[in-house]
Amino acid sequence: MSKNLFNEKDFSGIKTQGIKYAGSKLKIIPYILESIKDLEIKTVLDGFSGSTRVSQAFAQAGYDVTSNDIAHWSEVCAKCFLLYDKDKKYYQNIIDELNTLDGYNGWFTTYYGGGEVMDVKMPFQIKNTRRLDAIRDRIEELKLNDIDKSVILTSLLFALDAVDSTLGHFVSYLSKWSKRSYNDLYLKLPDLKETIGNHNVLREDIFKVVENDYFDLAYFDPPYGSNNEKMPPSRVRYSSYYHIWTSVVKHDKPVLFGKVNRREDSKDLVSASVFEEFRKNNNGNFIAMEAIRMLIQNTKARYVLLSYSSGGRATKKELETILNETGKVLKIIEIDYKKNIMASMRWTNEWLNSNDAHKEYLFLMEKTQKNYKTPPKNPYATIQSHFS
Repeated sequence: MSKNLFNEKDFSGIKTQGIKYAGSKLKIIPYILESIKDLEIKTVLDGFSGSTRVSQAFAQAGYDVTSNDIAHWSEVCAKCFLLYDKDKKYYQNIIDELNTLDGYNGWFTTYYGGGEVMDVKMPFQIKNTRRLDAIRDRIEELKLNDIDKSVILTSLLFALDAVDSTLGHFVSYLSKWSKRSYNDLYLKLPDLKETIGNHNVLREDIFKVVENDYFDLAYFDPPYGSNNEKMPPSRVRYSSYYHIWTSVVKHDKPVLFGKVNRREDSKDLVSASVFEEFRKNNNGNFIAMEAIRMLIQNTKARYVLLSYSSGGRATKKELETILNETGKVLKIIEIDYKKNIMASMRWTNEWLNSNDAHKEYLFLMEKTQKNYKTPPKNPYATIQSHFS
């Protein structure tokens, strides 16, 4: 981050990297930074960091960032961009060696590699999974420390993301090879930026994070999931969308199931998030909204910035109530992708009655500074007490 002639914060130099991600906030990063630039804050929590683009942006903007997500691959990307501590040449030398390796048939080729003439839909062409097998095995042999390994693994994830044959996730594969899948797997050094903050990377349940630490600002972009009340409770979750990235990072060769060879530990009963649950409890409230209420109530932060994609009006009403009962809403920013505009709003029927499914909202609130409620030992027990 720099300042211009008029001493205003300039975010134009902030550049982030990430894999293709269904929940990516790449397009709204400028709006996020603009919404908080006048706040007197230093410590920032990115509670659901996903592809880590927002965490990267916060760090480049000069904040002390805590990046948290339950996904292993998200943790690796965050460590790469926030915690790397070697000269770039050190990492480049490792990447150069990995790029010289000859491929061979291994675990990834067995389950995720397909021939150029496609007989079974696969996410990668076999020439690239063969190189993946060789590179991933070699990374283990190098015995790198956790942070250095994260930089190299992030390079591998980005390289794979550039040659996949998917729509951006791994719950289904294209029936014909994508154009990019014909390219050769080639690792490049991630764009590592120097930052001035003191950063931290967590892979924890978000309720534990907000219970243990205080932040000047907490940014939340929970995986809201579908707002369709008719959606069956058992469905593909975020963790399933990116199951291959988990296997690349962990290199644990897990038990697989289903047509796309998902990890067994990505099944709904194992990996479901309460924030993705859009059924209602016996009180008629969306379970996901109850989780958000509890999260905001128990967050020890002066400010909370919440992302929300427009959808069902019922959830909007509940969200309005939740925000107003926990503190003071300072601003609402509406982002209209179709018109490429940003507008500030107040609590009006304009927002509550909007039917545009292509709008994104940012809610900046200042929490009421009084006693914080202590989260229960098992937050989900309270949220889902009437869950059936």
